Amino acid sequence: MSIQGTVNKTTVLLFITVLAAAFTWYLTRIDSSATKVLMGLGLILGFIMALITCFKPTWSPTTAPIYCLFEGLFLGGFSAFINVAYPGIPLLAVSLTFGILFSLLMAYKSGWIQATENFKLGVAAATGGIFLVYLVSFVLSLFGGGIPFIHDSGPIGIIFSLFVVGIASLNLVLDFDFIEQGAEGGAPRYMEWYAAFGLMVTLIWLYIEIVRLLIKLRSRD
Repeated sequence: MSIQGTVNKTTVLLFITVLAAAFTWYLTRIDSSATKVLMGLGLILGFIMALITCFKPTWSPTTAPIYCLFEGLFLGGFSAFINVAYPGIPLLAVSLTFGILFSLLMAYKSGWIQATENFKLGVAAATGGIFLVYLVSFVLSLFGGGIPFIHDSGPIGIIFSLFVVGIASLNLVLDFDFIEQGAEGGAPRYMEWYAAFGLMVTLIWLYIEIVRLLIKLRSRD
């Protein structure tokens, strides 16, 4: 495993994601119903491929590109529909996502941010907490309920989204550290695909959370 090899694999996965997203974005203009079907399939199958990749890292050279293909199908339709309701938000969210990526990469390489054990534990705990909140919110929504305020455009909802965006951003630092440690430790070559997959998962999560934050801010205007 090498850093350059991981960068190359990440570029391939990013290209697949963008290509698939461009397809469903364009399809939205022609057949919105078909787009919704592809979005649903992309979301479900992407989740399944993510689980397989997590439990079988040796399969990542195959499963990671397939995951990005499915996620791209979902993201393209998702972004297109958001752009209709809130023009310009997807483009701004993409810009902010990559802005955060490169800013944190420079901060990490310069030593301004270090992935200490306490840092890793803190980010992991916060990420797990967010996951549990979303899981509870999803379960409650099945029964017509939900966690109050966090999905609203009020101050609490915006603060919650800012917190989630912050934690998603800090997960990028964990990804950088994982890649660096893997390269220095002589990890197997297939781990380049696995590390690139992890980075893409974080970027997709960060993009979606930035979109949610921007929608809340736009709704207050």
